[in-house]
Parts: sequence; structure tokens; C-alpha cells
Amino acid sequence: MMSDYQKLLTSSSIIINRAAFLLDQENIKTRIKDHVESARLGGFGVPQNDVELYVPQSDFEKAQDIIEKSDLDAISN
Repeated sequence: MMSDYQKLLTSSSIIINRAAFLLDQENIKTRIKDHVESARLGGFGVPQNDVELYVPQSDFEKAQDIIEKSDLDAISN
């Protein structure tokens, strides 16, 4: 249930998928909400950096530490 999840990150699809991979390596479940793909299928547009990554509330702090220690900023620049 999404109410058990907390939004960790909003970025491009590439960054979100990399972050989800890193978290999966640490056995943290993720949910991705891709507004870009939904908009494309619906026939309208949204900003490219409109993909959200959610993690369970119980893993939020651990996930935040993993993302902060990763090099995701280097990928997005």
C-alpha cells in the first residue's frame, strides 16, 4: 500500500532507476511513480524530471543515507 511508503526522490527516469538499483542492492523495496510515461500514454506532456521514487517508511532513513553517499549528483550534472 502506498500509504506505507514515503517519497525519497524526484528526478529523471535515469537517476530514479539508478537509485532504485542501489537501494535494491541493500534489500530496500522501492516504488516508482512515472508521471512522464503516464502523460505520454495519455497524450499530454509533463516535465522530464517528474519521476518519483518511494521507499517504505521503515527504511526511509537508511535509504536516504545510501542516496546521499552515492554519486547520483555526478550523473545528473
